[in-house]
Amino acid sequence: MSTATAPGEVARKAPLALLRKLEWRVRMAADSFLGGEYRSAFRGRGREFDQVVKYEYGDDVRDVDWNVSARLGELYRKKFIEERELTVVILMEDTPSLQFGSGQRTKREALLELAGLFALTAAGNRDRVGFWHATPAGHHVRQPVRGRVNIVRTAATLLGQPVPKLEDGPEASLEWKLFFHAFPKHSIVLWLGDFPPRPVGPGWAALRKRYEMIGVRVDDPWDIQLPSLGILPAVDPESGEVLAFDMGTKDSQQRHARWVAEREAAWQEWFPSPLQRLTAGTEGDLLDPLVTFFRRRMQGARK
Repeated sequence: MSTATAPGEVARKAPLALLRKLEWRVRMAADSFLGGEYRSAFRGRGREFDQVVKYEYGDDVRDVDWNVSARLGELYRKKFIEERELTVVILMEDTPSLQFGSGQRTKREALLELAGLFALTAAGNRDRVGFWHATPAGHHVRQPVRGRVNIVRTAATLLGQPVPKLEDGPEASLEWKLFFHAFPKHSIVLWLGDFPPRPVGPGWAALRKRYEMIGVRVDDPWDIQLPSLGILPAVDPESGEVLAFDMGTKDSQQRHARWVAEREAAWQEWFPSPLQRLTAGTEGDLLDPLVTFFRRRMQGARK
């Protein structure tokens, strides 16, 4: 696996410079495994028959044409062509809580890097890419485009969006009624966010029927387990208030454990299937969980 992008790079480098580095990594991975697994992960069995060809080692056994194979005395398979290109929509729920980071890379920076990896992978497979950037102050929409140059520009626009202001509030403005009609039916929607504990909202079932909704979450190590470091001054990213937080007390540890359990339960309620949710960490190479997710979807599609 290639070397991870340096922590904090999204914040320090210009979006186009970061995308160039990410694109090099995506191309290297695509030459070996990423491209094929992306296609298998998102392209269903709804394809158009093209012709019958000889079966070769590694071909999908489900495509074998047993009637032709019996007549000719050797294995032949049906060859298909894709009926349509995919439309990938990156929904970035950009909240102040994403500005937290116990290390050198915040959750927001990690999510934006994942957004870039998704966009570049889709571009390499000739799909269309657009985005919906939601913040507490409103939203910014870019309609799906095709072609590498246009997709890189679209991704750079998303990565270059300003950090939400704390005074605008803690929650992003997710206007589902507008979002429902904003993109073509059957689009792949990658919903990137912090996903705090919250109930499933009205209209979610209708959204899941119109789009294929996939949740993408990034966890900081402190999200998973709160270290016992005693009293620590901390800035609440939602209120801007400096707090003296005693991390070592039993009460603090128990409250954090309850929050973790509630957050995970809500995460699985929004996205019941493991094929619908991707969880990554702020540390390490983000290409690893991406490839793992593609493989999981690919294996699930074959069952």
